[in-house]
Amino acid sequence: MGLTDTVTLHNGVQMPQFGLGVWQVDDGDEVIHSVKWALEAGYRMVDTAAAYGNEKGVGQAIKESGVSRDDIFVTTKVANSNQGYEETLAAFEDSIKKLGLETLDLYLIHWPVAESFVDTWKAMEKLYKDGRIRAIGVCNFHQHHFEKLMETAEIKPMVNQIELHPYLNQEPLRQFCKEQDIVVEAYSPLGSGNLLQNEDLKAIGEKYGKSPAQVMLRWDIQHGIVTIPKSVHKERIQENADIFDFELSQEDMDEIDRLNQDHRFGWNPERFDK
Repeated sequence: MGLTDTVTLHNGVQMPQFGLGVWQVDDGDEVIHSVKWALEAGYRMVDTAAAYGNEKGVGQAIKESGVSRDDIFVTTKVANSNQGYEETLAAFEDSIKKLGLETLDLYLIHWPVAESFVDTWKAMEKLYKDGRIRAIGVCNFHQHHFEKLMETAEIKPMVNQIELHPYLNQEPLRQFCKEQDIVVEAYSPLGSGNLLQNEDLKAIGEKYGKSPAQVMLRWDIQHGIVTIPKSVHKERIQENADIFDFELSQEDMDEIDRLNQDHRFGWNPERFDK
């Protein structure tokens, strides 16, 4: 078990279970260094988005890394302001150009913009059928969003990327996605840093000689959740990945599960500010 471990999407594509997120990472040197450090440490997945404004730096880092493009799983997302059929097709071309890539591994709808996500999905299905993208999925979708989408969709989403951490464990939504064969991917897996001082997580970590961050990321892995912690510090990027030499006991997994408060640090998909 390690950084090269993958989960299988329902179309057969192998997606790494662990990667680097670059939300709130500045374009230019900051994101270039972060991505290159992650790839040096053995990461093989990078998750960005048009809305992050750093696709160009991500692409430059991949190019400069010396790691084969075929070995790196790259995700980006269509921004809320670019949703709609024609708009999504144009947004994809813009993202690909900034990333400097010919094809994309995973393209996601960033948020369920009510009036346009169905048309956005039709465009993503076209890009997928045309071989431009290896897999397509969504972010921040609740069950009712999926139900609306599937009324007209030809292809079921392969991934649902959601805010997920011990204070928001999303168990009912995870169960729904499991039943639908949709892989769950956690963003803000450390609660945007807000859980690093949690005493329960500290105590669990002390048993294994691990940090609260490592405990939370290991919890993701053992639940079968894809996880993409963000950091701009080389040491932290390396530390986050050092989670494959221990295993949380079932008792500790259950204790972390009980920390759930249904508490969000980010937007609620039911009433997000577009």
